[in-house]
Amino acid sequence: MKVTTATFIGAATEPGRFPAPSHPEVAFAGRSNVGKSSAINRIVGRRGLARTSSTPGRTQQLNFFGIDDRLVLVDLPGFGYAKVSKTAREAWRPLVESYLGARGVLAGVVLIVDVRRGLEEEEHQLLDFLATIGVPVLVLATKIDKLKRGEQTKALRAIAASALPVVPFSAVTGDGVAMVWKTIAEWTRGRTARAAGAPARRAR
Repeated sequence: MKVTTATFIGAATEPGRFPAPSHPEVAFAGRSNVGKSSAINRIVGRRGLARTSSTPGRTQQLNFFGIDDRLVLVDLPGFGYAKVSKTAREAWRPLVESYLGARGVLAGVVLIVDVRRGLEEEEHQLLDFLATIGVPVLVLATKIDKLKRGEQTKALRAIAASALPVVPFSAVTGDGVAMVWKTIAEWTRGRTARAAGAPARRAR
């Protein structure tokens, strides 16, 4: 999909203080050093939309980006980086879970993982939470370009053992971008008209 306009529309640093819902939302989650911002920028086709940093864990807020006045992408703060302060790590869970658990316009979550590391404990914890509240997930196995073909197959099989949809992805080559947009289209189909008035999701 070709994106015509992509703009920053707001941020949240405290639970519940999110921009007013207007369109279906798709959230992007991942470790602080997994290349989440680079993936978002490649998917949207905007080099500087989501800020990249040489210091993992710097972003400790939810950032909301409007896409063509019909979709909102939400960049969740990265998790699992040991050098982030204990206070920042402890603030991550209530901020993110308050968004994921009660955002009625949330259509799905793209979980970005480094294909070379696969799913680790914190990813499994997030996946369990999303399964509990009934939010669909796409696992984006990024940095696929860093592995040889045989290594790619082995790594992807290990991730696919989780029985979740997995897309091999590279922010360098653009592999996987079309599949991400296909999944987003499936998640958001039929939701646009009622998004603004959608009720809050209740955790199960």
